Amino acid sequence: MNKRTRTLAIALVSTLGLGLGLAGCSGGSPAKGGPERKNPAAANTGAVLGGTPQKGGTLTVLSNQDFTHLDPARNWVMPDMDFGTRLLYRTLVTYKAAPGAGGSELVPDLAEDLGTPSNGAKTWTFRLKEGLKYEDGTPVTSQDVKHNVERSFSPDLPGGPDYAARYLAGADGYQGPAQGKHLASVKTPDARTIVFELRKPFAEFPFAATLPTFAPVPAAQDKGPQYDNRPFSSGPYKIESYARDKRMVLVRNPHWNPATDTVRKAYPDRIVVTMGLKGNQIDDRLISSAGTDASSVAWAALRPESTPKVLTKPEVRARLLAESSSCTEMVQMHTGRAPFDDPKVRKAVQYALDREAVITANGGPALNDPATAAMPGSLFEGGKQPDTLGIPLSGDVEKAKQLLKEAGKPDGFATSITVSTNDKGIAEAVQQSLGRVGIKVTIETVDPSAFYDTIGDTRNRTDLVYTGWCPDYPSGSTFLPFVFDGRYIKEKGNSGNHSLFRDDATMKRMDEIAAMSDGAAANKAWQELDGQILAKAPVAPASVERKPLLIGTNIAGAFGHTSYGGQIDYATVGLKDPSKGAN
Repeated sequence: MNKRTRTLAIALVSTLGLGLGLAGCSGGSPAKGGPERKNPAAANTGAVLGGTPQKGGTLTVLSNQDFTHLDPARNWVMPDMDFGTRLLYRTLVTYKAAPGAGGSELVPDLAEDLGTPSNGAKTWTFRLKEGLKYEDGTPVTSQDVKHNVERSFSPDLPGGPDYAARYLAGADGYQGPAQGKHLASVKTPDARTIVFELRKPFAEFPFAATLPTFAPVPAAQDKGPQYDNRPFSSGPYKIESYARDKRMVLVRNPHWNPATDTVRKAYPDRIVVTMGLKGNQIDDRLISSAGTDASSVAWAALRPESTPKVLTKPEVRARLLAESSSCTEMVQMHTGRAPFDDPKVRKAVQYALDREAVITANGGPALNDPATAAMPGSLFEGGKQPDTLGIPLSGDVEKAKQLLKEAGKPDGFATSITVSTNDKGIAEAVQQSLGRVGIKVTIETVDPSAFYDTIGDTRNRTDLVYTGWCPDYPSGSTFLPFVFDGRYIKEKGNSGNHSLFRDDATMKRMDEIAAMSDGAAANKAWQELDGQILAKAPVAPASVERKPLLIGTNIAGAFGHTSYGGQIDYATVGLKDPSKGAN
């Protein structure tokens, strides 16, 4: 086996001169979100808690929500990607199961190596390992990977990663395989070989191959939108039962072969996801850690109001993970609808926003850092966001009022913001901030599992949304084009560009940067473009969150994975004493 690692990917990028933003990939920095800040109030960053798990028992996940999507063609939310790709299905390439900077290392998964480039990185070839099987014992084939890539284009499967649409040759106008149409740019010369032909060089393709788009789905099992309810397992677990919004039970996939899998340890016998709980209820149960709760982990982040109950108790704080989420949270404004089609109105929101209040509402500085740019720190030189706008953290009310007056709105106006129910406190902080300058904000909350589908409906959504973006891997090309390129806005299932920002100069510059042959110059250009976009004010950056997650006293092998937004890595978590994990 050709032992390719992330080091080869970096060397390849350097050789070809194709931009890969690696500032946050070395020297102890996480893959996304910049280097770890030594915040004394934050707990257990880059740590593995509880020692080595023992095989067996039931791991319980206490959740306030259902999954957004588990269909690999639609799965593009960090926690869901972690759960799906670590437990239910495998991808061509994946991330090493390791805390801190180690979690940014690419390792082969279904494929024997990280792929072989040719034709100046416009062609990528992967060879699947031998012995890969689904939950029914049938073999995983290259045709199954091709099928899932093709179905990711289907209009009835919106919301998933769109790297295939952006990079595959001949993909314009393709609508998926339902009518027997296939992509000529994805070739499967035999059952173990898959070849991708791209429209332009893409040295970062191995990073994209970690995404659920590159998991296998056999055509015989494909149920269209219903596949979301029962993905067919190529991973260590399969779905035994799934009651929407209530409970999911995973049991072992007897045909998963650990000899083909260097990442997943599959310690528990069963994994039970209990849904529909209140956030505070989850926190209190894990703080007490009684009975089966001792063998449980939190899906949702620690609620801000629970923070004092955890940080003031050393024995509980020792069970708190607080990895950087690597995601920049923003107020995104509908730039195609009045009054937010006026840049002065949008700039007024930037100046009115009190980021200190937002951070306080979300658990305080122990669990958040203020955002001073759009991209996270890892994508900037030195691993730190620049302060390109120079706005005080508490805002500048007089400047915001002046901008509104210049825009013909001296008395402000009324508008609405959509947030996840988890973020209602943040929305109230935004509401109070903007209220200081006469902008009257109505808050609309949506269940977390329906949040992205709701704000992805561009025709019916509110003027404002509060959400964030995490780079899929450490490159500016995975952030700015996804959040600000107007050519990829969809009426339904819209992802990333929730400001609906369409700016010709910005899109032209993105194309120029993507075509640069000098990687260092491309990195610098992405950084400069970040500031240029913020000056046009489609968004108001708010914070870079940590992911505070509590675990029970019987949990072992738990850490927040930097490449999955700080979520617990389900590849290696388990129980100290399996006999206490019955459920």
